[in-house]
Amino acid sequence: MSRIAKAPVNLPQGVTATIAPESVTIKGAKGSLSIPLTRGVTVVQADKHLEIKYTDPGLSRTQAGATRAHLANMVVGVTKGYEKKLELVGVGYRAAVQGKVLNLTLGFSHPVNYPIPEGITIEAPSVTEVIIKGIDRQKVGQVAAEIRDIRPPEPYKGKGVKYAGEQITLKEGKKK
Repeated sequence: MSRIAKAPVNLPQGVTATIAPESVTIKGAKGSLSIPLTRGVTVVQADKHLEIKYTDPGLSRTQAGATRAHLANMVVGVTKGYEKKLELVGVGYRAAVQGKVLNLTLGFSHPVNYPIPEGITIEAPSVTEVIIKGIDRQKVGQVAAEIRDIRPPEPYKGKGVKYAGEQITLKEGKKK
């Protein structure tokens, strides 16, 4: 059996799981998330934890481990939530949230307007800092990656949008 799938997913106080033949729904204080089940993988609730079972040792073994990881991420999402921080590095680089749109000034000839998707909240506590929050780990990471891809950090001066704590290896410039 997959070692990851062997570990049960604990359900903390206030988190409930609804298991249907085709999907599993996790509900908590921050909201609810659902995941479809692949063929050959089943989820069983015992006491205050979920156990993942699979039928054939082929593809469903890997799918069982992935399902367990997704369920664990969903439990964390509905209890604590996820957040990613981005930093804007560069002269004149600014971010501001106006309604459901993130306005970015990143050195282009025009400002960039990024529409904020459903289930995601974006804050700009300072003009060079963007915080992305949500309960779905994949969606938070995807939104952060899309914003970073608008102007990724360049290797000579390090200007651009980077994750908080990301190390940019700077290249040496031209020599005369």
